[in-house]
Amino acid sequence: MKDLPISEITLRKYEKPSVQDERELVRKLCLSLGLLQPGDSRDIVVDILLALMRAGKESRALNLEEVREESQKIREKSNLEIKGLADSNIRRQLKKLRDILIVEKFKNSYRISEFSTLERIFSEKIERFYLATIIERIKEYLNQLEEIENK
Repeated sequence: MKDLPISEITLRKYEKPSVQDERELVRKLCLSLGLLQPGDSRDIVVDILLALMRAGKESRALNLEEVREESQKIREKSNLEIKGLADSNIRRQLKKLRDILIVEKFKNSYRISEFSTLERIFSEKIERFYLATIIERIKEYLNQLEEIENK
């Protein structure tokens, strides 16, 4: 049996949202979903998700170059260092977003899954599907352990 996870998700609970700054709310969401580690200064995933969310409001998908350009604009507007914008890093961050089903690749471009709302994506894809399958597998381990203990 291999110790490589088939899938994984990190969830964190923070205080109730109290800020109105869009980027800060997306940052807290990324922290809550484990896309960003607490104290991590390399937070380009926040700008990538925000860029895709904004494009999604217009039902637009973004190619890699557009993701980079839009993320850079967001960082500049927020007076943040312009780092983490290498294609390889952007692809890595997009893969994280794809792995938890928030973003999908569509004809060489990226978009928020089905141009849906993040709340709906979380409810339908992460909570009901992704998380449910992880919980079900944990229950299988618990049941197997129970059977062994009762022998």
